[in-house]
Amino acid sequence: MCGIAGILGRIDDKNRAALRRMSDAIAHRGPDAAATWESPPGADGNGVLFAHRRLAIIDLSPAGNQPMVDAVTGHVLLYNGEVYNFQKLRQRLLAAGHTFVSSGDSTVILRAVATEGPGAVSELRGMFAFAQWDPKARTLLLARDPLGIKPLYVARAKDASGGWTVAFASEVRALLASGLLGTPKLDPSAAASLVWNGFIVGPRTAVQGVESLSPGQLRLYDDGGKETLREDFASYPRAEGKPLDEEQLAAELEESVRLHLISDVPLAVFLSSGIDSSAVANLAHRAGQGRVHTFTLAFEESAYNEGPLARKIAEAIGTQHQEVLLREKDFVGRLEEALDSLDQPTFDGLNSFYMSHAVRQAGFKVALVGTGGDELFGGYTSFRDLPALHRLCGWLPGLPRAALARAAQLAVDRLQPAQAAFPRQTRWAKLPDMVRGADSLLALYQLAYALFLPDFQGQLLGGAPAVQDGLPEETRARLVAEMAGRSDLAALSLLEQRVFLAERLLRDNDAASMAASIEQRLPLVDQTLLAAVVRLPDGPRFQPIRRKAALRRTGLRGLDPSLFEREKQGFVLPFERWIRQGLHRAVDATLQDADAVRAAGLAPEAVARLWKAFLAGAPGLYWSRVWALYVLVRWCQRHGVRA
Repeated sequence: MCGIAGILGRIDDKNRAALRRMSDAIAHRGPDAAATWESPPGADGNGVLFAHRRLAIIDLSPAGNQPMVDAVTGHVLLYNGEVYNFQKLRQRLLAAGHTFVSSGDSTVILRAVATEGPGAVSELRGMFAFAQWDPKARTLLLARDPLGIKPLYVARAKDASGGWTVAFASEVRALLASGLLGTPKLDPSAAASLVWNGFIVGPRTAVQGVESLSPGQLRLYDDGGKETLREDFASYPRAEGKPLDEEQLAAELEESVRLHLISDVPLAVFLSSGIDSSAVANLAHRAGQGRVHTFTLAFEESAYNEGPLARKIAEAIGTQHQEVLLREKDFVGRLEEALDSLDQPTFDGLNSFYMSHAVRQAGFKVALVGTGGDELFGGYTSFRDLPALHRLCGWLPGLPRAALARAAQLAVDRLQPAQAAFPRQTRWAKLPDMVRGADSLLALYQLAYALFLPDFQGQLLGGAPAVQDGLPEETRARLVAEMAGRSDLAALSLLEQRVFLAERLLRDNDAASMAASIEQRLPLVDQTLLAAVVRLPDGPRFQPIRRKAALRRTGLRGLDPSLFEREKQGFVLPFERWIRQGLHRAVDATLQDADAVRAAGLAPEAVARLWKAFLAGAPGLYWSRVWALYVLVRWCQRHGVRA
C-alpha cells in the first residue's frame, strides 16, 4: 500500500520540482521509503517522471522498493495496493523460466504486464492502482482495480506549452500541490453532486480538469500524452454457470479472507458489533494463521457505543481485543487534522480516521474491515423499500403518474406540520418525486438517497442541478447498461456497490486510513467473491431482506446466533450532538461566511436558512445535511478552489 504520482512531459527541472511537491503531498501514504525515477528524454525532450511513497507490507527489504525497474524488459512500475493472487501468478511465471529478486507482488505485476501486455491486468485479483512505463514503445499504462478500491486521478494539460501533458496521482491533493493546474477551479458539477449525494461521484472530482479512472479501467498514453487506448478490462459480473450453493459460498468467503491475511507485518481487524466485521474476524480466526487482534471504536454516548457488544463477540471468537474510546473533546481536538485527511469533500470517512490512528499507534500497519457485506447481501432498507415502490407503481398502470404523485404529496403533507418553517428532507418527504421517477429503478435509488428534496437542491445551487439523477452522464450510462437484465434486488446490489460503496465508502476510507499510514483490506469487496455471489439465486442471497442470512450462516459459524439478534446499528459518530455543542462555533463561522459559501458553488441565503433551521431543531433535518455543506465549503477554502 503506497502513494504514487507521475508526470508525462519534458524531463526538466520544472517538472522535477512539481513531482517533488506531489510526492511531499502524499508522504503520509508511505512513510517507509521514498524514491523518484525519470526516463531518458526522447528526441523531443519528453518522457515520464515517477514518484513513489512506500508503506512496506510484503517483502520489507529494499528489493521491494519502487519505482521498480525490471532487469529483463526495462519496464518501470509505480504501484499502490495489494494483489492477493500474486503467488499463483508468480508460480506460473517461474514455470515459464522467469526469475525474481523480490518476494512481493510488485515484481510479479511488473513482469506479467511487461511480458504479456495490458491483457495481464485482467488476471490480477485485489486492490490496485498502478502506472507502468514501457521504455521501448515509450508508452505509459495506467490501471485501476475492478471494484474501485484504490483511487487513481488524472489531469490533462489544456495545451502542451506548459511542458507537460498528463499528470496522475493517488490523491487529488497531490495534483493540486503540483502547481501544474494553475488557479484551481471547482468543477461545475461538483457542488450539485455533493448536494445530491453527500460526495462527488466519479469520474468527476471537485477540481475542474481532474478525473478519476473508472473501476476496472486501463489507459495507454504515448510519450506525447496522446491517449491511444481506453479499455474496461473488467465489468460487473453476471451469473454464469451453475447456481452457487451455501457450502460453495462458505468456501469462497474463507478463501477471500485467507488471501487478505497474507502479510509480512502484523495485522488487525476493525470490529464493530455487526454481522460483516464479525464474520471477517471470525473467518480470520478460523483460518488459523495466528492470534487475531481486533479493535473497536467506543463512545461515551451509550446510544452509539458498540463497545460492550463487540467485546462479547471478540470473546466468543477468541481474539485479542482492544477498545478505543473516542470522547468529544478528543474528536474536536483532532478535527482539523481529520478533516484535512479527506482528499475530496464528503460527509463520511472520519470514523475511519480515528480508528486507523488508534490501530497504527498500537503497532499495526494493516487492518481488515467488514465493509461490503450490506451491499452484497441486502443489508440496507433500500432492498426492502425500493423494489416495493417500483412494483407498486408497475401494478397501477391505469393511474396517471401525476395522480399518484399528488396522492403521495397529500400523505406527506399530513406528516408535515402546517406551521413548519422548513420542509422535512427525509426519504418519505421525497415520496412524490420518487413516484414520478419510479419507472426507473436507478432514478428511484438516487432520489431515495438524495440529501435534499429536489426543490431545495435548486435553492442551494441557485438553479437546477447540473447532473441528472445526481450522476455524471458517463457514470449514469454505465450503470443503466450494467443493470439491464437483472432482478430488482440484484440491480440494487449493483447500485449499492457501484455508487454508495465505490464512490463514498471506499474512497473516503482509503484517504482517512492512509492519513494514518494504515492499509485497509476488504475481504468482502473482492471481484472473485463477487463473481461467485452473483450466482446465488435471489432467495438464498437476499432473503429475509436486511438479515444477511447467507453471510450469518457461512461467516458466523461457531458463534451463538443470539449475539446478533438485535436491530442493525450503523457504525457512526455522534455528530448530531457534537455539531450543536463542541463543533458549533467552527460550523457556524464557515456556513455564515457568504463569500466562502459562494466560492463553493452554493447560495449563501439558502445555506444560512438551512443552518438556522437545523439549530432550531426542525424535524426531518438530519446532521448529515449540514455537515456535507460545511465540509464542502471548508475543503474549498483549504485548497484555494473556487467556483
